[in-house]
Amino acid sequence: MEDSIVNQPVLVLNENYLPLNVCRVRRAVVMVLVGKAEVVENGRGYITASSGNYEIPSVIRLIYLIRRQSHPRKMTKIEIFNRDKYACQYCGRESKELTLDHVMPRRSNGQHTWENIVAACIPCNRRKAGRTPAEAGMPLLRQPRAPGNIGFYVPYQYLRLRSEWDKYLPHTR
Repeated sequence: MEDSIVNQPVLVLNENYLPLNVCRVRRAVVMVLVGKAEVVENGRGYITASSGNYEIPSVIRLIYLIRRQSHPRKMTKIEIFNRDKYACQYCGRESKELTLDHVMPRRSNGQHTWENIVAACIPCNRRKAGRTPAEAGMPLLRQPRAPGNIGFYVPYQYLRLRSEWDKYLPHTR
Protein backbone atom coordinates (compact mmCIF):
# COMPACT_ATOMS: atom_id res chain seq x y z
CA MET A 1 0.00 0.00 0.00
CA GLU A 2 1.29 3.40 -0.92
CA ASP A 3 1.91 5.61 2.11
CA SER A 4 -0.04 8.62 0.82
CA ILE A 5 -3.15 6.53 0.11
CA VAL A 6 -3.32 4.89 3.55
CA ASN A 7 -3.03 8.27 5.27
CA GLN A 8 -5.97 9.87 3.43
CA PRO A 9 -8.98 10.88 5.58
CA VAL A 10 -12.08 8.67 5.86
CA LEU A 11 -15.37 9.83 7.34
CA VAL A 12 -16.67 7.46 10.02
CA LEU A 13 -20.44 7.33 10.48
CA ASN A 14 -22.25 5.93 13.48
CA GLU A 15 -24.72 3.08 12.97
CA ASN A 16 -27.46 5.70 12.52
CA TYR A 17 -25.47 7.45 9.72
CA LEU A 18 -24.54 10.46 11.86
CA PRO A 19 -20.91 11.58 11.55
CA LEU A 20 -18.71 10.33 14.37
CA ASN A 21 -15.11 11.17 13.47
CA VAL A 22 -12.43 11.14 10.79
CA CYS A 23 -9.82 8.39 10.60
CA ARG A 24 -7.20 7.30 8.08
CA VAL A 25 -7.65 4.75 5.28
CA ARG A 26 -5.39 2.25 7.08
CA ARG A 27 -7.63 2.26 10.18
CA ALA A 28 -10.83 2.18 8.09
CA VAL A 29 -9.69 -0.84 6.06
CA VAL A 30 -8.82 -2.73 9.26
CA MET A 31 -12.24 -1.89 10.77
CA VAL A 32 -13.97 -3.21 7.62
CA LEU A 33 -11.84 -6.37 7.51
CA VAL A 34 -12.56 -7.30 11.15
CA GLY A 35 -16.29 -6.69 10.69
CA LYS A 36 -16.66 -3.54 12.81
CA ALA A 37 -17.64 -1.33 9.85
CA GLU A 38 -18.92 -1.40 6.30
CA VAL A 39 -17.90 0.70 3.30
CA VAL A 40 -20.58 3.25 2.38
CA GLU A 41 -18.64 5.28 -0.21
CA ASN A 42 -15.71 4.06 -2.27
CA GLY A 43 -14.52 7.05 -4.24
CA ARG A 44 -10.87 6.09 -4.56
CA GLY A 45 -10.62 2.63 -6.14
CA TYR A 46 -8.89 -0.43 -4.73
CA ILE A 47 -5.64 -1.38 -3.05
CA THR A 48 -3.93 -4.68 -3.68
CA ALA A 49 -2.46 -6.75 -0.86
CA SER A 50 -1.14 -10.29 -0.81
CA SER A 51 -4.50 -11.49 0.51
CA GLY A 52 -6.60 -9.78 -2.17
CA ASN A 53 -8.04 -6.49 -3.42
CA TYR A 54 -9.73 -4.15 -0.97
CA GLU A 55 -11.85 -1.05 -1.47
CA ILE A 56 -10.26 2.24 -0.46
CA PRO A 57 -13.13 3.74 1.52
CA SER A 58 -14.07 7.38 1.61
CA VAL A 59 -16.97 6.86 4.06
CA ILE A 60 -17.52 3.93 6.42
CA ARG A 61 -20.39 3.13 8.80
CA LEU A 62 -19.96 1.35 12.10
CA ILE A 63 -22.00 -1.83 12.59
CA TYR A 64 -22.86 -0.83 16.18
CA LEU A 65 -24.08 2.41 17.76
CA ILE A 66 -21.66 4.60 19.72
CA ARG A 67 -23.29 6.87 22.29
CA ARG A 68 -21.37 10.09 22.77
CA GLN A 69 -21.89 13.18 24.83
CA SER A 70 -21.12 16.31 22.90
CA HIS A 71 -18.55 18.59 24.47
CA PRO A 72 -18.02 22.24 23.59
CA ARG A 73 -15.01 22.80 21.37
CA LYS A 74 -11.93 24.36 22.87
CA MET A 75 -11.00 27.75 21.51
CA THR A 76 -7.66 27.25 19.77
CA LYS A 77 -5.96 28.96 16.86
CA ILE A 78 -6.80 26.08 14.51
CA GLU A 79 -10.46 26.10 15.63
CA ILE A 80 -10.72 29.84 14.92
CA PHE A 81 -9.14 29.34 11.47
CA ASN A 82 -11.53 26.44 10.75
CA ARG A 83 -14.54 28.52 11.84
CA ASP A 84 -13.41 31.39 9.59
CA LYS A 85 -12.58 28.99 6.72
CA TYR A 86 -8.93 30.11 6.61
CA ALA A 87 -9.96 33.53 5.29
CA CYS A 88 -9.15 36.99 6.64
CA GLN A 89 -12.32 38.40 8.17
CA TYR A 90 -11.42 41.93 7.03
CA CYS A 91 -10.37 41.54 3.37
CA GLY A 92 -11.61 37.99 2.62
CA ARG A 93 -8.28 36.69 1.32
CA GLU A 94 -7.78 32.97 1.90
CA SER A 95 -4.37 32.09 3.28
CA LYS A 96 -2.52 29.63 5.48
CA GLU A 97 -0.53 32.53 6.95
CA LEU A 98 -3.09 34.06 9.26
CA THR A 99 -3.00 35.61 12.70
CA LEU A 100 -5.63 36.01 15.39
CA ASP A 101 -7.12 39.45 15.93
CA HIS A 102 -9.19 40.70 18.85
CA VAL A 103 -12.12 42.64 17.36
CA MET A 104 -12.36 44.75 20.52
CA PRO A 105 -8.68 45.18 21.47
CA ARG A 106 -7.51 43.72 24.76
CA ARG A 107 -6.32 47.16 25.89
CA SER A 108 -9.95 48.32 25.57
CA ASN A 109 -11.12 45.43 27.80
CA GLY A 110 -11.78 43.13 24.86
CA GLN A 111 -12.25 39.56 26.04
CA HIS A 112 -10.48 36.46 24.74
CA THR A 113 -13.70 34.75 23.58
CA TRP A 114 -15.11 33.13 20.43
CA GLU A 115 -17.19 36.27 19.81
CA ASN A 116 -14.19 38.64 19.97
CA ILE A 117 -11.49 36.79 18.00
CA VAL A 118 -11.23 36.46 14.22
CA ALA A 119 -8.70 35.24 11.68
CA ALA A 120 -6.84 38.08 9.99
CA CYS A 121 -4.08 38.24 7.40
CA ILE A 122 -0.88 39.89 8.55
CA PRO A 123 -1.34 43.12 6.51
CA CYS A 124 -4.89 43.64 7.80
CA ASN A 125 -3.89 42.88 11.38
CA ARG A 126 -1.08 45.46 11.16
CA ARG A 127 -3.37 48.01 9.52
CA LYS A 128 -6.05 47.59 12.19
CA ALA A 129 -3.41 47.73 14.95
CA GLY A 130 -4.95 48.25 18.40
CA ARG A 131 -8.15 49.87 17.17
CA THR A 132 -11.70 48.66 16.77
CA PRO A 133 -12.89 47.83 13.23
CA ALA A 134 -14.93 51.07 13.18
CA GLU A 135 -11.94 53.18 14.26
CA ALA A 136 -9.74 51.53 11.62
CA GLY A 137 -12.42 51.74 8.90
CA MET A 138 -12.24 47.96 8.43
CA PRO A 139 -15.67 46.32 8.80
CA LEU A 140 -15.85 42.61 9.49
CA LEU A 141 -17.10 40.41 6.66
CA ARG A 142 -18.83 38.13 9.17
CA GLN A 143 -19.52 38.58 12.88
CA PRO A 144 -17.61 36.02 14.96
CA ARG A 145 -19.62 33.60 17.06
CA ALA A 146 -19.07 30.47 19.08
CA PRO A 147 -19.52 27.27 17.07
CA GLY A 148 -22.71 25.35 17.64
CA ASN A 149 -22.57 22.26 19.81
CA ILE A 150 -23.33 19.76 17.04
CA GLY A 151 -21.32 16.93 18.53
CA PHE A 152 -19.08 16.55 15.51
CA TYR A 153 -17.52 18.73 12.88
CA VAL A 154 -15.15 18.20 9.99
CA PRO A 155 -12.09 20.45 9.78
CA TYR A 156 -12.41 22.86 6.86
CA GLN A 157 -9.40 21.48 4.99
CA TYR A 158 -11.10 18.05 4.73
CA LEU A 159 -14.31 19.49 3.28
CA ARG A 160 -12.46 20.71 0.21
CA LEU A 161 -10.89 17.29 -0.34
CA ARG A 162 -13.94 15.04 -0.08
CA SER A 163 -17.06 16.28 -1.85
CA GLU A 164 -18.74 12.85 -1.40
CA TRP A 165 -18.98 13.61 2.34
CA ASP A 166 -21.46 16.46 1.74
CA LYS A 167 -24.61 14.33 1.96
CA TYR A 168 -23.53 13.03 5.40
CA LEU A 169 -22.62 16.48 6.76
CA PRO A 170 -25.67 18.72 6.33
CA HIS A 171 -24.48 21.17 8.99
CA THR A 172 -21.34 22.14 7.03
CA ARG A 173 -23.05 23.57 3.96
